[in-house]
Amino acid sequence: MAFAGKYELESQDNYVEFLEVIGLLSAKTDHKVVTEVVQDGNDFTWTQTIPNWTWSNKFTVGQECELATMKGAKFNAPVTMEGDKISVQFPQYLFTAEIIEDKLVMMCITPGEKGVSFKRISKRI
Repeated sequence: MAFAGKYELESQDNYVEFLEVIGLLSAKTDHKVVTEVVQDGNDFTWTQTIPNWTWSNKFTVGQECELATMKGAKFNAPVTMEGDKISVQFPQYLFTAEIIEDKLVMMCITPGEKGVSFKRISKRI
């Protein structure tokens, strides 16, 4: 399990629909997202950067951690790993991440009838 590295957005599906469901319609969608993952065993620092905005969370797999949403709201949630897939239940969606063929594959799934599955694939840089 080697998440550590820097990744640049390669493709994404349902991003605009996802932003709409979580109330971030004003977010820019025409940018290259860079994700940097620093991993030391089960300890992670996960940072996403676009021009003029950075979002970062530090967490330990197997523990409940204080995290921040994309809007900056703090919440507590356990971070789990099943196989090589990290999972976190954010207030508005389930986040998962895994490495598939040296690419970082992230999914955000919102619940309910209007649920959206947002998938982002990033290549290692």
